[in-house]
This record gives sequence, C-alpha cells and structure tokens, in this order.
Amino acid sequence: MFGIAARRMGYRVHAFEPNPDSPAGQISDVEVTASFTDTEALARFASGVDAISFEFENIPLSAVQAVESICPVRPRGEVLHICQNREREKTFLRQNGFPHAEFRVVDSAESLAKAIGEIGTPSVLKTADFGYDGKGQVKLNGSVDAAQLWENFGAPRGVLEAWVPFELELSVVVARGVDGVAVSFPPSENIHTHHILDLSIVPGRFSPEVAEAAEKLAREIAVALDVVGLLAVEFFLTRDGKLVVNELAPRPHNSGHYTFDACATSQFEQQLRAVCGLPLGSPELLTPVVMWNILGHLWKDGEPRWDVVLSEPKAKLHLYGKAEARPGRKMGHVCVLGPVDEALATIARLKSALGDER
Repeated sequence: MFGIAARRMGYRVHAFEPNPDSPAGQISDVEVTASFTDTEALARFASGVDAISFEFENIPLSAVQAVESICPVRPRGEVLHICQNREREKTFLRQNGFPHAEFRVVDSAESLAKAIGEIGTPSVLKTADFGYDGKGQVKLNGSVDAAQLWENFGAPRGVLEAWVPFELELSVVVARGVDGVAVSFPPSENIHTHHILDLSIVPGRFSPEVAEAAEKLAREIAVALDVVGLLAVEFFLTRDGKLVVNELAPRPHNSGHYTFDACATSQFEQQLRAVCGLPLGSPELLTPVVMWNILGHLWKDGEPRWDVVLSEPKAKLHLYGKAEARPGRKMGHVCVLGPVDEALATIARLKSALGDER
C-alpha cells in the first residue's frame, strides 16, 4: 500500500525483503531478496535509493545502521531500537511521563517472584524482545509458581505489567515530517479476537474529549521520540475514562489501514511525504468506516468468495498478495464505508457468508 501511494506520486520503489515475491516486491521496480544480516546486499540496496523507511519492527538494528550511513533512514534507527523492545519502550514512556501500566523488568525466577509480589495478579508477563498479535506473553491469575513460570517462559528477559481493566482499546497514527510538523489521524476503536485485530471502527465509540486527548498524547510521543515518518500509539481506555499507552509501532499500522479509503490522505501517503521531506497532507476523515481484518483461516476450503464482498456497494476489498494463507496470518482487509452501525451490520453479514467464525 505504501508502494501504491508512491506510484501515484511518481516515485520509483525498491524493496528489501528476505523472502522472494513479497507483496511490496510485487509492485516494486527492484526487489532485493537477502537476509537482514547481509551487509553487502544492504549496502547495494541503500546505494540505489534516495531514502529508506521500514514497516516491520523485527529488523536487527545493525541492518538499519548499515544503510543509514549511506542514505537517510526515516524513522531513525534509535526509534526502531526503542520500539522493538518492551523494556526500552516502557522505560521511555516512564522517563517521559507518559501514562503506562505499572511494570517491572525481570531476568530470573527470583526477580519474577519479587515483581509478582509488588505488582500482584492479574498481570501480564511479556518477552522483552519481539512479539506481536499476542505472541510472547502470558496472563497471570491468582497464585503463581514463579520458578515454574520462568522455566517455561523461554526468554532471557521479560517485562511484568500490571493488568489494566479497560473499557476498550483505541489507537492513533501520527505522521511527523522533517520540519517537525506532526498531524494525527482520527483515533480508531479496535476490537481484537484471540489477540489479533478484528475490527477498527472510525469514528470510535468514545467521547470527543477522549479522541482529542489520545491524538494529543500520540503527537507528544512522536515529538519525544523525534520520529520522522509514522508512529502508531495503541491505548487502553480505562473504565474511569483514563488513557494508558499500551504499545508503540514506528510504521504504518493495521488499525490505520482504514485511511486508504476513508481519509483525504492515507497513512501510506503520509509516510511517503514524511520520508521524502514533503509537506504532510490532510488527515481529514471523509466518511465513517469500519475495517475488517481478513485472516488465513478463511482459505480453509479454498479461495474465499470475493464476489460476496464485492457485491456490497460500500465495501472495498484489499488483498495483500501473500503467497501462503495460514490461520492467524493477515491476508487482507475490507473497509465498509458509511455510518458505523450500518457498516458493522454489513461486515457481520460478510463474516457469516465467508465463514469467519472468530
């Protein structure tokens, strides 16, 4: 989708990806297929472009460092370094005074037992490195055997977070240019099923005051991180109306895919504008919208009936071109434009017709 936005504005696109025939590579002028640890391939790639961005946190910092000496990388490597590790991310939030769940860093059964004693249960133990869509985390309830839990955890370092009793989840995507100007897209209300985003609803079903506060916080975090590019900020809205930052992602975000169809400027065009040093576009929402994530289990009986989706006049289908459909893998999404209640009803019909039983 970034490539599509770049093409519309006359740019050529090169993609670096370890696996051949990637979705980005399919519409790129050049696709470099090599490991993120292949410094020679990274140098050749960087020498052929004018600016670099990334759309995946699980990239070694060394890969960014290998290319940023050759051409600009936006966001900068330090932003990736902070956001790809929960310990560094939570520490950044704490040091800068942004609202977050209470947490402790743990590196042994003893430190985990101490952290549980201080934070209590329910709480969530998460790996410090990597993990998304619910991977690398365990919810703790009641009495816990810290020694057994740590033995089964399988990571050298983790973060224990207090459980946040939330009313709903929401997120804001912010774009920030080289001139420091930051603009935010309307917050989306996010509904997850089995830890994977299912629906994004815009406008979200929360007060304008909550939306304004979330956008303001997200812009402040982007400034504190000195992001040039995109930053997605995921929040919990607590039952007493407070916002708590859950996670940061310095890239286009699944919950911002609605912008491709429903906003004056999509998150992908904003990424392009920011990375290329252009003025940012308007994030105005042109129509209410609900986005539905399409996961790989829909292919269990073969190619889904896309004619069912396309028969809906306000439905927009996006398939990513991934080679293999697997349960839990994000294969595409559908945006249904129009009033939220009507869009939700349309998506419920589509889910039923295509067998999405999440």
